[in-house]
Amino acid sequence: MKLNNPAEKRAIIIGGGPAGLTAAIEILDHSDLKPIIIETDNHVGGISATIEYHGNRMDLGGHRFFSKSDEVMQWWTARMPIASSSDETTKDRVMLLRKRVSRIFYLRKFFDYPITIKWSTFSNMGLRRTIVAGFGYIGAKIFKRKENNLEDFMINRFGAPLYHMFFEDYTKKVWGIHPRDLSPDWGAQRIKGLSLFGVVLQAIKSIWQKPGDIGQKNTETSLIEQFLYPKLGPGQFWETVADEAVRRGGELHLDTTVDKVLFGDGQPYGVEIVDRQGKRDIILGDVIFSSMPIKDLIGAVNGTGVPKDVAQIAGDLPYRDFITVGLLVSKIKLQDKKERSAKLIPDCWIYIQERDVSVGRLQIFNNWSPYLVKDPQNTVWMGLEYFCNEGDAFWNMDQKSFIDFAIGEMVKLDIIDQKDVLDATQVKVRKAYPGYFGSYDQFDRVREWLDPIPNLYCIGRNGQHRYNNMDHSMLTAKEAVRLHLGNIPDKSSIWAVNSEESYHEQKDGGN
Repeated sequence: MKLNNPAEKRAIIIGGGPAGLTAAIEILDHSDLKPIIIETDNHVGGISATIEYHGNRMDLGGHRFFSKSDEVMQWWTARMPIASSSDETTKDRVMLLRKRVSRIFYLRKFFDYPITIKWSTFSNMGLRRTIVAGFGYIGAKIFKRKENNLEDFMINRFGAPLYHMFFEDYTKKVWGIHPRDLSPDWGAQRIKGLSLFGVVLQAIKSIWQKPGDIGQKNTETSLIEQFLYPKLGPGQFWETVADEAVRRGGELHLDTTVDKVLFGDGQPYGVEIVDRQGKRDIILGDVIFSSMPIKDLIGAVNGTGVPKDVAQIAGDLPYRDFITVGLLVSKIKLQDKKERSAKLIPDCWIYIQERDVSVGRLQIFNNWSPYLVKDPQNTVWMGLEYFCNEGDAFWNMDQKSFIDFAIGEMVKLDIIDQKDVLDATQVKVRKAYPGYFGSYDQFDRVREWLDPIPNLYCIGRNGQHRYNNMDHSMLTAKEAVRLHLGNIPDKSSIWAVNSEESYHEQKDGGN
């Protein structure tokens, strides 16, 4: 074990995802601190990484580069400009302007997502379901529920019949528990402004929306119609940012885990790290920006004065893990009536609502960017997304068995033929989604203990145990750096990102 030069002013950044890398650049832009980025994986980007396999690139979560923050949009395009028609084929470091197409697959039919008031919706639902859904929505508007859980939250906005058809089962797939056992905070965090009325209103607004307007500031995030996307996937962008940070004097340690956060006189002064080979070092620093899961952060400082109740609440915080199967096929069978003449359906991703399969979402990478696919003219590169818990039957299944299982589900849904499968891989992501259940309702006690600690800032999705979008994670980092450099002790503004009115997806305060 060795100690590094204590005379050098350093900022220790735990996590090389969007929050951590944004913090590194902000530090380099506005201070003389040297950022030291410590990342557990062998790549940067976190869940926004792009994994390459046999020449095909896989986006782990489906990441749209869209924000209502001008600051974030400018930060992105300053490092990766929007491609012109000629740039797209001649330059790699560019953003593509993409049309958002995502739908729900239910009853072996396509439904727009979010649900739209169109004839195709009513036709697919059938007369009886349509009538029941209409009366259910009216009833929900007249008899408002007290929002004790996510089920109440969704029924208030869509009515019970539509909730049961389009939200209940998918939510159970994602979280592994029933929506009535989830906090309504998840809805407020992710879809505050989304409702059946909002869908209708946006449809009317879109008539006057200018084509090519990437701003869409008055559009509920779930309803945006276009977005930016790096030519080679979101990981390309974050790899570019990491390269910039190192080029400007920062350090990046991959395959390295923070095992302990070192405290003295009530504040952190460094971390003990361990790499994949088991080698240990101590890194000293003046400030720590942590995007590691709160559960792991508290565990790393446990034994240094962490109150027993804080340790227990943090230790019990729930997470949902994630498995993606990358599947290369020569063609897919899935078609829609409107696109029977097309070679490939236009969807970027499809929510699989069918109850007889476990797959939650299907990505078609050809439609995110054809440059993700080695041979986009003759192959279709898909991502089959499964939600699980580390240690459960899905997580513990060997790779070949899991891939065979996933292929079987695609065949069952009549999306592909077995004979058309050319190649496949599997990627697992731990703690992909912080959960809004379990000890989450006591999380304020953890924050109450963390916030007064000088020189320790919790940023990003896992760093705050909040289901932030990528831009929100970046804004928490930018705000944390601003507070530290301004010597401002009140950290409430970091936690206010994506909860204050100015950050919300709906400006009018909602329900």
